Amino acid sequence: MSGTQGAVPGAAIRATGWGWRHSGRAAPAVSELTLDIAPGERVLLLGASGAGKSTLLAALAGVLGGDEEGDETGQLLIDGARPADARGRAGLVLQDPDSQVVLARVGDDVAFACENLGVPRDEIWRRVSWALDAVGLRLPLDHPSSRLSGGQKQRLALAGVLAMRPGLVLLDEPTANLDPEGVTEVRDVVARVIADTGATLIVVEHRVAVWQDLVDRVIVLDPAGGVLADGTPADVLDTHGQRLAEAGVWVPSHPPVLPVRPARSGRGDELLAARDLSVGRTPFASRTRMTAASALDLSLFESESIAITGPNGAGKSTLALTLAGLLARLGGGLDARSPLARGLGPDPARWKSRELLTRMGTVFQDPEHQFLATTVRRELAVGPTALRLGDREVGERVDELLSRLRLDTLADANPFTLSGGEKRRLSVATILATRPQILFLDEPTFGQDAVTWRELVVLLGELVDSGSSIVTVTHDEDLVRALSDRQFAMDPSHAVLS
Repeated sequence: MSGTQGAVPGAAIRATGWGWRHSGRAAPAVSELTLDIAPGERVLLLGASGAGKSTLLAALAGVLGGDEEGDETGQLLIDGARPADARGRAGLVLQDPDSQVVLARVGDDVAFACENLGVPRDEIWRRVSWALDAVGLRLPLDHPSSRLSGGQKQRLALAGVLAMRPGLVLLDEPTANLDPEGVTEVRDVVARVIADTGATLIVVEHRVAVWQDLVDRVIVLDPAGGVLADGTPADVLDTHGQRLAEAGVWVPSHPPVLPVRPARSGRGDELLAARDLSVGRTPFASRTRMTAASALDLSLFESESIAITGPNGAGKSTLALTLAGLLARLGGGLDARSPLARGLGPDPARWKSRELLTRMGTVFQDPEHQFLATTVRRELAVGPTALRLGDREVGERVDELLSRLRLDTLADANPFTLSGGEKRRLSVATILATRPQILFLDEPTFGQDAVTWRELVVLLGELVDSGSSIVTVTHDEDLVRALSDRQFAMDPSHAVLS
């Protein structure tokens, strides 16, 4: 590791009856947590969606907030000090990589934390070059961070943490937005860094199989408080596998069981037709639209589910936003057909928002980009209210979605205080509430435990079987197998429909 030789003393962690309750929430996110993690241990932190995993990582990173943001009980220490006083000892990669992009250029962004820690200038840039290479983000140092895909931003965030050389590395779903090759690459680089530096590792990841061979300990948080299970991966997964799977943990030997969907008798009417389509975006602070993908041919029919797959940076999200009428195409043809476009022009980008509302609904890659209300219940009511439905029908739709997606206990919570998985379910539910003909979903299963993943897949399958169409941008191979009728596989040079 050029420029970063030498072991880093691993951090020791102690929690004694520790808990945290977010302001405005009746129940604590974490409660009665007591555990010790020794320097250099590698821990996989598991638990159902909403069990408090991200809250614990934020607390260890010292970024949970002050007294005005919540109430703390018990004690949480890093090397005997409060996390807020252990500056530079912990580095955190969040669930949402956008929230960690600070500066306009890739190199400056990776260097930011090192500069704040007072690392000498020459050493900073040695670390920056090494960290970018280590995570596979081989771009010029002056490359605009605004032009990165979601997965590339995840690698950038990881590079910034690794450049700090912290004694405690905290990873919150670090591979959720990465393609399969990227998942392996990031896991392997984390393994090398931890082995070379001796830092303590805590990683939160719903997909156990990715990390179980790298860690030496598994800790499962209990949503009711405390620890549900704690031990070696083999002991925890073998002894408690069935119980953990029922609680939502992705146990490799206990995959979710999905109901058999009914057989299709034929294909419905064509709803969208793209021919030789070119798509792209205008990066922040730029006047030039950048082409993300071109020469794309794609059709979507009634009661059909298509998965858009491919490596990070191939233009998957940009294609979905263009098909959904939220981005103008750069070239080629994109036409909406009857019955979808009845009474409207063929170009969805020219439709008004009210015209799009019942025809196309979009779930963005970042859930927070579509939240408008102060409570979960009000958020779910935004779309139906805009459709001018009666109070009774609005209430019925909201109550059904709260129950189906396990958000009923959070109905009065602020959407921005939810866990990553809960935010994702809410963002999907807000679109389902308007019942559009076509749903465009960008990584809809991100951050879900096995139970909520199954509920989402079942619900989406029911929508397709009842006549809706779904276009899903995803790296989730299980989702593709469970839900998709066809797969549109993209790469930076072309796309193939199978």
